Amino acid sequence: MLRQKSFLLLIALLPLAAQAYEPGEVDGANASWFTFAWPLGESAIKPRGASTRGAPVVLDTAPGEAWRRLREPGLSALERDCRAILAMAGPYRVSFDFLEVLRFDPALKPDAPYQSWGTEYVFVSENRDDFIALQHILVMRVQMEDGTASKPLVIRHWRQEWRFQSDTLRAYEGANTWARRPVPAQQREGAWVQSVYQVDDSPRYAARGRWQHNDSHSTWISDETWRPLPRREWSVRKDYQVLVGTNRHTITPDGWVQEENNLKLALDNSGKARAKMPHLAREYGLARYQRIRDYDFSAGENYFARTDPFWAEVRAAWRDIAQREARVTLKAPVDQGRLFEPFFEYAQDLADGKSFDRDDARAFIDRTLRDSYLAGN
Repeated sequence: MLRQKSFLLLIALLPLAAQAYEPGEVDGANASWFTFAWPLGESAIKPRGASTRGAPVVLDTAPGEAWRRLREPGLSALERDCRAILAMAGPYRVSFDFLEVLRFDPALKPDAPYQSWGTEYVFVSENRDDFIALQHILVMRVQMEDGTASKPLVIRHWRQEWRFQSDTLRAYEGANTWARRPVPAQQREGAWVQSVYQVDDSPRYAARGRWQHNDSHSTWISDETWRPLPRREWSVRKDYQVLVGTNRHTITPDGWVQEENNLKLALDNSGKARAKMPHLAREYGLARYQRIRDYDFSAGENYFARTDPFWAEVRAAWRDIAQREARVTLKAPVDQGRLFEPFFEYAQDLADGKSFDRDDARAFIDRTLRDSYLAGN
């Protein structure tokens, strides 16, 4: 496994390394053509992204075991929901596409589409009756100039946690602040709260929704939530501060798809939606997880097995903070504050063979988090 020599490389790859394509070129996803393109006659806008190409993969198009278990007759509603969530685990080729489909301000410069790729294993980190956690681990092999594949680069990616009929969720309020909010009793019945976490297990956003199942697919649709700007946006945009969006997760026989419908919201100095032109644009996002076979994910499996005890302590520390404080503000955005760097270094030592010492890990986590946030009521 490649050890990251510098965090510059890590930072570049965190949003997934993207393949750059010339117009008309097709490789896997058609990366230079969109159904919702700007009108005919306007100049095409080259997608944003890096310049790497992934090693070839083999798609597994046959319906998987998780899909067959999900379709079994006679399941309770809760069990079918659980099996839908668990069906997101496994080995995948992932493609990410984001496209602005509406500009509310005619003077706004058209935004270049964003595209990226990854090879990723989704691990079941925890599985209880009313709680399931999935940990995404990238295992990237880049195709070199001579046609060979690089050694695997393993990067801990995002985490999703699902809690059934949760009475609270951690909501993003803008300005690097998250607050504990109650879920009204009438909105809890049959609903799941999905909480999404950054690569260092700090919060990102949470949303409530219900699963719907039929013979062709299972789908979960969230309510509308605020979320901080992802790297693909804050690295190039300074004119808005919050994405206001909904998610749809759809389970299919050969994988799953996450769809996003996001408004780009500008805030005033008080942290509220500004009165004039609050929404700049609407974007659609599509993350397609296609199951693959015969791909060596062993480096990711080793990383997950050797580092998860450490990350469990990181999560416990964040939970303690969330339980103590009704509102938490990070002193800097997660990526820009580089909070993940010391955690990634510590975890990498464990992945490379260092023995895990729980007391040492807890002391390190406490020192690292101590000055990273502000608490408030």
